[in-house]
Amino acid sequence: MAVEVSSVEAGPPALDDIEAFVFDIDGTIVRRDADGRPRALPGAPEVLERIRASGRPFVLFTNGSHITPAQIAAELRAAGLPVEEHEVLTPVCSALSYLARHHAGAGVVLFATDVTRARMAAAGVAVLEGEPQERGAVVLVTHVDQLDFPMLERACRAVRAGAPLLTGSYAAAYAGANGPILSRGAMVTAAIAKVGGARPRVVGKPSRAALAELRARLRVPTSRIAVIGDDAGMDIALGRIGGSRTVLVRSGISSTVAVDALPRRHRPDAVIDTVSELLERL
Repeated sequence: MAVEVSSVEAGPPALDDIEAFVFDIDGTIVRRDADGRPRALPGAPEVLERIRASGRPFVLFTNGSHITPAQIAAELRAAGLPVEEHEVLTPVCSALSYLARHHAGAGVVLFATDVTRARMAAAGVAVLEGEPQERGAVVLVTHVDQLDFPMLERACRAVRAGAPLLTGSYAAAYAGANGPILSRGAMVTAAIAKVGGARPRVVGKPSRAALAELRARLRVPTSRIAVIGDDAGMDIALGRIGGSRTVLVRSGISSTVAVDALPRRHRPDAVIDTVSELLERL
C-alpha cells in the first residue's frame, strides 16, 4: 500500500521489529573528501556496531560499480566503519546473480572498468570482445572510465537485434564531495537505449534483481528489512518495491527534497537529518 504524505514520520522510526538493515553508503554513512576518500559521518560507526551487537545482519548497498566489494570494505574500515567484504553489495553482485538466473551461458557485451571486467570474467561470465554473433547475447552497462565508440555501436546493434539491455544504475547522479557526481553509466545506457530502441532493465538500485540479492544475502523477507539512504529515487524506491521500512537521510543528495512533492513510490516512512538519529531506536 502506498504511503500517504501524512504518514511520513519526522524523526527516527520504530525499529524493534526489524530483522535486518540495508544502508546506502555515499551521503548516508560517509561523505567523500576532495580526493575521493570516504569520511564516516557522525554516528555511523556506532550505528553499525550497535546493529551488529544486537545480532541482526546489515549490508551496505552502493550503486558504485567501479571497484570490488573487498576494496570498498577496506576503504570504509580505513574510515573507521566496522564493515567486512560480505557486508558490501554493488550492482555487479546483483548483475552476476541475475545473469546466472536468466541468461546462464550468454555472451555479455560489457561496459565496465578493468576491475569489474576481470571480476565478471573470473565469475565465469563470457565477456564478448567483438561483435556478438550468437543469439541470446546480453548488453550490460556499469561504471565506465573510457568509452569506445565502435563497441558502443556494436552494443546498439545487438540491442536492436533483440539483446536485453541491463544497467547497474539509471540514476543521473549521486552524492559527491562537491555536489552531485554525474553517472557515466547512465549516460552510456541512455545512448544505447535511444539508438537500440529498448528500455533498460536496472539490476542495481532500485530493482527486483537487487531485492533478490538482498534476500539471498540477508536471509530475511524484505518486509522485515529497513532500508536507509539519502536518495529517494534509488534507496527509498528500492525499499518500497520490497515492502520494507524506509528511512530517508538528509545528509546527502536529498538534503533539500520536499518529501510531500515526491511520487508515492519514492516517499519514505520516516525522514531523519543524520544516521546518528537511529541510535536512540536501536
